[in-house]
Amino acid sequence: MQLELFIRTHGEELLRLAYTYVKSQEVAEDIVQDVLLKAFEAQQQFRGESSYRTYLYRLTINRSYDYLRSWSYKNTVLTNKIQKIFNGSKSAEQQVMELSENNMLGRAVFELPVKYREVIIFYYYKELKIEEIAALLSVSDNTIKTRLRRAREKLKIKLEGSDLDEGQSIEKGYR
Repeated sequence: MQLELFIRTHGEELLRLAYTYVKSQEVAEDIVQDVLLKAFEAQQQFRGESSYRTYLYRLTINRSYDYLRSWSYKNTVLTNKIQKIFNGSKSAEQQVMELSENNMLGRAVFELPVKYREVIIFYYYKELKIEEIAALLSVSDNTIKTRLRRAREKLKIKLEGSDLDEGQSIEKGYR
């Protein structure tokens, strides 16, 4: 498979996945570029113990976690907090996210801790089965079920009293 076709086939989906972890388009692009290049170069070494999609997800998640543990990320977060204290204004990204109900739901998902956010995204956005998510994250099915239940509870609490229509459920917003 040619590199260009490989990137077109997997790039956008991995970019959305990386963004859910790092919350920065530029960093997500860097992560996906790194993952796709390494995966393309090592295609012949893929053992086939899982689907190739799951393999790419795992690489992207691991690379995202590496970034979140890095000094660069921690320094950026600290700098942004200091700027917010002095500026007191919302970023353009925050203002755009507040424009619609779906964005309100999306913002609530992004505020969840990573272990809850990832199961919501895999289950509702990527439409993976519980068994697939468990294999992807290297945890038991029951752990995924528990995290999914707790994530829904946390979202319900976050969204109570918001302007979200009563008829729109969490599941409806993500299916």
